[in-house]
Amino acid sequence: MEIQTETQLRQRIDRTHESPLFYKIFALVAGGMFLDAADVYMASAVASTLLKSGWSTIATNSYFLSSGFLGLFIGSLTAGFIGDLKGRRVAYQVNLLLFGGFTFLAAFAPNMAVLIGCRLIASIGLGSEIVTGYAMINEFAPVHRRGRWCASVLVIANTGAPVTMLACTMIIPRFGWRVMFAAIGIIAAILWVLRRDIPESPRWLLSHGQPVAAAAVIKRLEVSTGQAHVDEAQTTSVRPNAPVSRHLGVSLFVAIVAVSATIICQYTFTSWVPTLLVKRGINVTGSLGVSTVMMLGAPIGCAVGAYLVDRIGRKWTIVPSFLLTAVLGMGYGQQTAIRGVVMVGFALTVCFYILMASVVAVYVSELFPTKFRFRGSGIANGTAKLFTVAMPIVVAWLLQVTSVNVIFWIISGIALLAGLVVWGLGVETSQRRLD
Repeated sequence: MEIQTETQLRQRIDRTHESPLFYKIFALVAGGMFLDAADVYMASAVASTLLKSGWSTIATNSYFLSSGFLGLFIGSLTAGFIGDLKGRRVAYQVNLLLFGGFTFLAAFAPNMAVLIGCRLIASIGLGSEIVTGYAMINEFAPVHRRGRWCASVLVIANTGAPVTMLACTMIIPRFGWRVMFAAIGIIAAILWVLRRDIPESPRWLLSHGQPVAAAAVIKRLEVSTGQAHVDEAQTTSVRPNAPVSRHLGVSLFVAIVAVSATIICQYTFTSWVPTLLVKRGINVTGSLGVSTVMMLGAPIGCAVGAYLVDRIGRKWTIVPSFLLTAVLGMGYGQQTAIRGVVMVGFALTVCFYILMASVVAVYVSELFPTKFRFRGSGIANGTAKLFTVAMPIVVAWLLQVTSVNVIFWIISGIALLAGLVVWGLGVETSQRRLD
């Protein structure tokens, strides 16, 4: 009887629509992701300010930035284990406490050593937030619009970059860099207080044998839809497609390849475009302007990805985007005129962010069963972070020993491989129930 009851509860989750509780969770997750994006770009602005003022050196700045990447890696892994073993709610609160608390303490750092230590621990919380945020929305969102809601979080998060750069430009010259750390720490504390009454994921509760607690949360998710408890016959007649099913090892391999390829291609291109354009003979001033124009493709790509993942499905969004990235990557390597650089670069940026919205925000979390979802997402994101740390060294070496074109051929090769892996080994998760 208990198994039958749990089956009915899972079916009730799949039938839910947007409710006040879901909107609250979405707003708090999106707010956290926005704050995390703001912190990443703030760190870059602060590092340059510290160097100019003589408070740091190039060497200590490199440690400061590297500590952030190391923290992201550690946070991605630890969040997965805490979230799967202790609960989504625990992981969700701990990561923000680490991030906000040590970001605030960084405002009072007496030297670079303390600042680097604070940055490391804060980044562990930051890496955890990236894993827990998307997975939380994945488990609470209505099945029929799950992809759109997950991708919408990424759209909001990406507004953190321009807002933060504008804030840094206005605040740091007048009030100093410490104010930025203190402000983000205080906002994080407010967000932590607002998150305290977020319930545990009903899917996690069911997977850990707590149907009574799960039923209470599900009832709150049904509030705005006029849904009441329905009998088994009515429930089973309108359920979504069969649950996602795939060998765990295969799912983990697909997730690692898809996330790593997405982040490697996006990071390498956006971080190195000014340098690569200078190598082509385009002056620095012009290349920075060109980079800005091309980055306008980021919000467009996020919006397109958010629309397509539910409209045509995950694989039909991801695989063509990877293949188009491969084609455009090779095409970019052949451009010599500024018009071609801008047009192809803009199209590439759109593709990158379609992949960010569909792969990172949506697909990866859906590949895993509830008991392993956070760990699977954490391992995939953590592996991608390690590649991100290595890429600057690899690109710098390639620029010394070969031509700029080779870098874009490598991007194309990585994208092509990822597209083939998702097509051949990945499962379609659109409109599918989550175990």
